[in-house]
Amino acid sequence: MIKPSPVQLIDDFLGSVHILSSAVNELLAHRLQDVSGGGLTFSQLKLLNLIALTEGHTITDVAQFLGVSNAAASKAVDRLVRRNLLNRVEAEADRRAVVLSLTPQGRELLESYQREARGVLNEIFGRLSGDELKDATTMLDRLSLSIVDREEGVDEVCFRCGIHFRNRCLLRQSRQRDCFFHLHRKRAARIDSGDGSGDGVANG
Repeated sequence: MIKPSPVQLIDDFLGSVHILSSAVNELLAHRLQDVSGGGLTFSQLKLLNLIALTEGHTITDVAQFLGVSNAAASKAVDRLVRRNLLNRVEAEADRRAVVLSLTPQGRELLESYQREARGVLNEIFGRLSGDELKDATTMLDRLSLSIVDREEGVDEVCFRCGIHFRNRCLLRQSRQRDCFFHLHRKRAARIDSGDGSGDGVANG
């Protein structure tokens, strides 16, 4: 039997990672459709989770996180406001800016989805032992950091860990630098203290 080459082994590994990611996304997409009645996309779900984790985001924060223009971010927010999932109010410190927060209905929908997702994922991944999951997590984290360390502008990289499943920041813990959420909290603190100089401010 011919031994697979290193290139073949890498391709097989990356193929398996891609298949797993696609399968999980498909599974969770069905749960999201069930909970939202078919009216919510993953992009909108991520936006809700972003606001839930660090309330007080502006349109600029949303645009930077989603990687879209301020106009596109504003439209995404508009759709969620019309569905009564987001509140959008003028900031006290700057009337030109808007501050976003979840409505009770938005928080309830997000929590319902998270319960559904956790339930089905526990059924599937519960077949693995704790050590198996921990070892796989360690290996994938190590590979992710190796990839990031090869890139220029590493300080601009953010995995958005908390938007998916993880509330701890891999880059913050392993590379001792602030992640998206901590940078936002620092900026928000400066604005609250009157030293923000307009950081993160955008027209709504």
